[in-house]
Amino acid sequence: MAFSFLNQELAVDLGTANTVIYQNGQIVLDEPSIVAFDNNTGKCIAYGTKAKLMHEKVNPGIRTIRPLKDGVIADFNAAEMMIRGFIKQVNSKHHSLFTPNLKMVVGIPSGSTEVEIRAVRDSSEHAGGRDVYLIFEPMAAALGIGLDVEAPKGNMVVDIGGGTTEIAVISLGGLVQQESIRTAGDVFTSDIQYYMRQQHNIKVGEITAERIKINVGAVLPDLDDEPEPMVVRGPNLMTAHPVEAVVTHQEIAHCLDKSIAKIETSILHVLELTPPELYADIVENGIYLSGGGALLRGLAKRLTDKVNIQFYVSEDPLHAVGRGACEALKNTDRYSFLMR
Repeated sequence: MAFSFLNQELAVDLGTANTVIYQNGQIVLDEPSIVAFDNNTGKCIAYGTKAKLMHEKVNPGIRTIRPLKDGVIADFNAAEMMIRGFIKQVNSKHHSLFTPNLKMVVGIPSGSTEVEIRAVRDSSEHAGGRDVYLIFEPMAAALGIGLDVEAPKGNMVVDIGGGTTEIAVISLGGLVQQESIRTAGDVFTSDIQYYMRQQHNIKVGEITAERIKINVGAVLPDLDDEPEPMVVRGPNLMTAHPVEAVVTHQEIAHCLDKSIAKIETSILHVLELTPPELYADIVENGIYLSGGGALLRGLAKRLTDKVNIQFYVSEDPLHAVGRGACEALKNTDRYSFLMR
């Protein structure tokens, strides 16, 4: 096509924690979903990684905003600026005199209301999208994992993101049963902050709690491959003197126990409502885990023991939704589950 540079196709996983953009089957952007504003002028001064470096370290003249909360847009203006900034960043690699026609597929939580769906569509259109298609995240995750979503058989996906955990049973290109709960990565992070205050008398910020989650995050006290304990430094709550605490994966498994139990309850609830023929398929094929939360050590084992169905962590779970959106982008005419 002579004018192919005038058409641009992007698959976007607009996440509470990270935004991933695919183009031509490749990741062209993977940055934290965060924006920094100048309080005096109201101008956006940074987004993505640069803004994340400022997060929790700002002065009164600057504020950082995470535009998405619980998987949906909480701050419309900031979300639009962030999407626009990210698209600009992707485009800066291709210098063109013309603004390309932008076709986008964007992932949204399966429990989104009409208003929340419209907010994502409007933000994407205001940021330059001509053709905007929306796809429910569990459907995108299933495509990204490589499941045949159009087959007449039951597939089950649990996508644990930053803001929501999406649980869905898929058959014949549709969601048969789904539940979207707001217990996910952000809740785990605040659980860790609370635990550090209660047990170690240390005040830690969001970024440190996130680091603890990545380095020693686990959901079972007994693991085959145990991570090294992590040293955490911070101010003592009483005296404000600097203190150190050594945090082990057993402690984190204990501290995340209640939140993981909520996810287990939701999985059992969805299975309970699943038609028996599809249930039989799920028992045979297993249940797939995707999203950043799938990286918690011991999660597949704990869920398998609880539910008595085999759980598998998908390959590169962080990018499953993005890969699926990318797959949907290639076949927008074929997939009936895409929303215009």
